[in-house]
Parts: sequence; C-alpha cells; structure tokens
Amino acid sequence: MGTVMNASDGKEPLLQPYNFELLEDPRPFLEEYWTASFPIALIYLLLIFVGHNYMKARKGFNLQVPLTLWSFCLAVFSILGAVRTWGFMGNLIHRHSLKHTVCFTTSLHESVVKFWSWLFVLSKIIELGDTAFIILRKRPLIFVHWYHHSTVLVFTSFGYKNKVPAGGWFMTMNYGVHAIMYTYYTLRAAQVKPPRWFPRLITSLQILQMFMGATVVILAYTWRQEQGCHTTTEQFFWSLMVYITYFILFANFFYKTYVMPKVKAKTKSE
Repeated sequence: MGTVMNASDGKEPLLQPYNFELLEDPRPFLEEYWTASFPIALIYLLLIFVGHNYMKARKGFNLQVPLTLWSFCLAVFSILGAVRTWGFMGNLIHRHSLKHTVCFTTSLHESVVKFWSWLFVLSKIIELGDTAFIILRKRPLIFVHWYHHSTVLVFTSFGYKNKVPAGGWFMTMNYGVHAIMYTYYTLRAAQVKPPRWFPRLITSLQILQMFMGATVVILAYTWRQEQGCHTTTEQFFWSLMVYITYFILFANFFYKTYVMPKVKAKTKSE
C-alpha cells in the first residue's frame, strides 16, 4: 500500500486504493448538487429558528447515548479520511512539489482522492446534525457554529464542482482537525473528562487550518500564470473570503473563551 508513483505517467497510483475506494465516482450527480447546496443551507438555518422556538418551553433532552454514538462515528470517519488523504498528499509532495498540490488537477483523478472527496462533500450535510444535538439539549448555539456549518456546506460543493486544485488541502486539513475534534466530542459525550488543554488545542488547530487554507489559496493564485495551473480569479476570491472570515471568527472565539477570562481574573486579583 502507499506506493509513490507519478499519477500523470499512467503508471501505478500515488497511493494504492483499497477495493472500497474503487466505487463508481458519483461526480456527475454531485456536480449538480452544487445548486442544491444553497436551499439545503437555507433549510438548515430555518430549522435552527424552528428548533429554538420549539424548545423554548421544553426541558432539554439528555441524549447522551445517541450523542456519543454520533460523535464516535464521525470521529472514526474523520480519522480514516485523514489517514488516507494525508498519506496521499504526502506522497504527492514527495513525488512532485507543493506547487503541484495546489495548482494542478491531475491528482483529482486518483481513486483515493475521488472517493474521499465525494464523501467529504456529503459529510457536510451529515455534520449539520451537530446543531440538532445542541438545540435539543438546550446548549448555547454560537454564531461561529451555524455560520461555519452552513457556509462550509456550500463552499465544499463549490470546490468540488469547479475541481479547485487546492481543494485537496482544504479536505485534508479538515479531515485532520475533525479527527481530533470529534474524538474530543466523543469523550465528553461519554462523560470521560479529557485534559483541560484539549479544547484549546482544537481551537488552535482550527485557527491554524484557516491560516494555512488562506496561504494555499494565495500560493495557487500567485502561480496561476504557469502552464497547467487551473486556478481562477473566482476561486481565489471566494476561497480567500471564506478562510479570512473563518480565521477571524475562530480567533475571536479563542480570545473570548480562553484569553479574556484569564485577563479578567488577573485584573480582579490585582
């Protein structure tokens, strides 16, 4: 497994696929899904409003067992996705270069990438269920949560439809962060107390993910004049805007959650 070869030479793949990764590519269907991502996001936002109103006069549900299973399944899925996509991207850099990973679309035709890409796009619909658990358990629903879920759903379908070369990194980084994040959620749902630094690590990785995402987008646009580079101005603009807003929101969340309380505590002690 994991043979490093040149994908564009028509030889062995960069990462040898498993049998289940050779399933028929649903790209034609998912490319059409791009138009459906907008109403799905709007329905999601509407259901948030309806759900809040429904739960106003009701006591929050416990849902410990369903939430534990939910988080565990997403953790396993994200770990598998991270292992396979990070393995592929590492081999791609080793064989070619960083420029190849953010600028050229040849790798998008590899079985491993195709398989985990369409699962990645569909998983953004599944992950909307996170919000249902928050509402039904009457936990605080912050802006960054629902904004991130709704816009990622649309953005991933945009990247998939347009075969954005840098999308390989968007997917790989997201799988990696979610592997850690959903593992943490599983522990919490199962009432296993994780280390105190664990949530801070997750938010820090999310901020780093947004910074690296913006960096990849800028690099791709910088190299756009080279032959074979498929980055467009539209892809650059929307990708950069999405990552900048995410970076600001997660950095603000980190400050309010982990920095501000310490500043206030220190001020009081003085």
